[in-house]
Amino acid sequence: MKKKLNFAVIGCGALARSQHIPNIARSQKAVLHTCCDLSDAALKICRDTYGAEHTANNWEAVIADPEVDAVCLATTEKLRLLVIARAAEYGKPVYVEKPLATNLEEVYRIQEIVHRSGIPFCVGHNRRSSPAMIDAQRIFRAHMRGKCQCAWRWDRESDRPARADDGRASMNVRINDDWYSWKSWVFDLAQAPHGPMLFEMTHFTDLCNWFLAAEPEEVFAMETGMLNHAIMIRYRSGEIATLNLCANGTFGYPKELYEIMGNGAIVVVDHMCEVRTAGIPGEKPVRKYPYLYDKLPEIGVQGGISGWFEKKCAACEAAARAGNPEMQFVADPDKGHAHALEHFIDQINGERGEVCGVDDAVSATRIAFAAIRSAAEGRIVRLSEL
Repeated sequence: MKKKLNFAVIGCGALARSQHIPNIARSQKAVLHTCCDLSDAALKICRDTYGAEHTANNWEAVIADPEVDAVCLATTEKLRLLVIARAAEYGKPVYVEKPLATNLEEVYRIQEIVHRSGIPFCVGHNRRSSPAMIDAQRIFRAHMRGKCQCAWRWDRESDRPARADDGRASMNVRINDDWYSWKSWVFDLAQAPHGPMLFEMTHFTDLCNWFLAAEPEEVFAMETGMLNHAIMIRYRSGEIATLNLCANGTFGYPKELYEIMGNGAIVVVDHMCEVRTAGIPGEKPVRKYPYLYDKLPEIGVQGGISGWFEKKCAACEAAARAGNPEMQFVADPDKGHAHALEHFIDQINGERGEVCGVDDAVSATRIAFAAIRSAAEGRIVRLSEL
């Protein structure tokens, strides 16, 4: 058996304690060797709840520790460049939360450091590792390469004129969020100067790039403050993506819906609970995926998105009766957090390619900054301007 990799988690806030730290602790391929944070209270939780072997306040000493094999970086963006640069000096792999930085200058410096050092590197666009997303992207890209049409596709008039954009793909992303749930740091301009147009949207711009497999060229965006955003991305080869991010929604309904169309077919990812397809010969019309932390297994037994919705409705009713809003969280879709870590370990061990490398993350971040500029200036922004 391969040696388990000793991971150090630097930055042990809420996200790290809810995802990265327990995922490392549960992994058969990793050891939760060190947790590093300025908060001794957070470190006590890491030690007592998750079994961290060591705790520390000095991240530089942690990286220099010869027993540490890899770093999981979940600090605020302010510290990421410094930590990545030091890890690169020691040749240590880094899994870093997104976005890479709050300005493009630091993003490009990180990209240069990673390329120069050659360290294994992964950015936490975890949805790429969701089982539902993996299947959907594989199915869609295979269809776009194969270009096989269903026998029942209606060809009304066979003498149609040829079209240069025939078969070109398009992607719709709808995000239903509730801003009442956001943490206070979201509203701190010193920590999040661009709001969700950066810290949230890179998830979705990355997925558009991944599904459409094309080079983004220009962006147009509109926003109403920090809660509602509409973004359009045009790709050099003719693909188009539209993103509607609304934070005035509700957790009582599925958060994420992705619709990818092209070459006479569609693939739909509904809240990562279900993948639906049409127009792809031989492909299943519906695939359903297990939930995480299902507290109501007796409800919604059919699974998929309808099963999730039944569970959510029942949980919301129970939460209202008990006066405890946290009871609404009943069954999570698998967004890929644990899988991303496992895949990155396989990447470190040379058993697979990049999960989400620095170049892909830079491309997604550039789109976000183009959208930020577009919304501020009320015009189309070309990526070449950045």
